[in-house]
Amino acid sequence: MNLSPIILPSNQFDHFYRGGYRIGELRNGPGGPMRPEEWIGSATTRFGEKTMGLSTLPNGEFLRDAIGADPESWFGPEHVSAFGTSTEILVKLLDPDQRLPVHYHPNKAFAKKHLALDHGKTEAWIILEAPADAKVGLGFAQTMKKDVVHDMVKRMDSAALLASLTMVPVKPGDAILVPAGTPHAIDAGIFVLELQEPTDLSALLEWEGFAVDGIKDGHLGLGFETVLDALRFDPISTAEQKELINSTGFNSKQSQSLFTSKADGYFRADLLPGDGSKTNAGFSILLMLDGDGILKTANSGSIAVGHGDALVIPWSAGDWSLNGGVGIVCRPPLPAAAALAP
Repeated sequence: MNLSPIILPSNQFDHFYRGGYRIGELRNGPGGPMRPEEWIGSATTRFGEKTMGLSTLPNGEFLRDAIGADPESWFGPEHVSAFGTSTEILVKLLDPDQRLPVHYHPNKAFAKKHLALDHGKTEAWIILEAPADAKVGLGFAQTMKKDVVHDMVKRMDSAALLASLTMVPVKPGDAILVPAGTPHAIDAGIFVLELQEPTDLSALLEWEGFAVDGIKDGHLGLGFETVLDALRFDPISTAEQKELINSTGFNSKQSQSLFTSKADGYFRADLLPGDGSKTNAGFSILLMLDGDGILKTANSGSIAVGHGDALVIPWSAGDWSLNGGVGIVCRPPLPAAAALAP
């Protein structure tokens, strides 16, 4: 059966940090003050929750359930053969009004061993807006020891943990891959489109000033002694940093990949300037950043799209193109690339 692209309703919900007004404005959602994330085209739930986080289709059905009923129409046979009914991707908007705490995410091996999950949480940020002099923390600035970090966590020494990070300046158009295990933080005011593996696995290193009990909820139920084994203690070298960060400035008049090739095993994202260039058939999530256009599909006709629309595009709609407007398309990895990802 050939399915058609679907414009998704807003999917903001409460979180432990402040923000969300720009998401509400862009996506015609509820906005802030404590809804700083929207999960777009999500078949993933919040950690420990049954349905929170799941995207709902306009008919009220969860996207997850629609996929489960007809995975091949949504994904195509190659994806289903490799990944089953998993979307292999989670897409979010992040709009923090306060600095995000220093935290990190486990990799696949740790998640498999300790949580019986198939995915860790390598993620990446596409910077949509950023104040002057905005920075993100990306890895420790020097090699740390587990017991030293654990002591800072126990003392709730937020200042020391933040000071321990390498701070990287960012601007709109930057795209940054954050490998699982990397301690990181994001300055207040940075508006981000985030792609990640389809889990909600986060371990906190500090939480002062946030609406969360880190002692209770900051370690994935494993205790800090265990969850700290998922943390990367050595710094990201200058050479490695160049492999993680790409800057396009959103200036291209042609479709272009936003990430470096290091991201290929986890997810893909391309800027679409509305020039009508073809995107190959496959499960896709499209966020319209500017202007109005027409999304034309090979098998399912056309649909008008505009600023702030978020769409889920099934494989069975066929090859497609965006004619007018500017958007970012987010896609899962190709199976061959995913097989090589750690």
